Amino acid sequence: MKTKPIGEKLLVKRLEAKGKTAGGIVLPETAKEKPKEGKIIALGDGKLLDNGKRAKFQVKKGDRVVFSSYAGTEVMIGTEEYLLMSEDDILAVIE
Repeated sequence: MKTKPIGEKLLVKRLEAKGKTAGGIVLPETAKEKPKEGKIIALGDGKLLDNGKRAKFQVKKGDRVVFSSYAGTEVMIGTEEYLLMSEDDILAVIE
C-alpha cells in the first residue's frame, strides 16, 4: 500500500528496539524502550509559505533521523507501524 503524507508531514519507520542490554541481559518486549530513531519513508509537499510557495525539506527520503520522544502519531499501514510527524519533530540526521 502506498502512502503519501500531506503538506509538511513525514512518514517515518521507527528502528527496531534493542533486545539486549550492553551487559548481555535479554529484555522482554514490555521492558524495551521505543527507539527515537527512524528512517524517512515518504515526504509531503512541504510547508505552505505566506507567499503561496512550498518550503523545501531539510531531510530526504532514506535519511536516518533522530526525533523527539513524543513526536508524531503512530499509524498502522498493513501490518507495519509507522510515525507521521512534522519536520519540526526531527532533531538530527545521522550520517
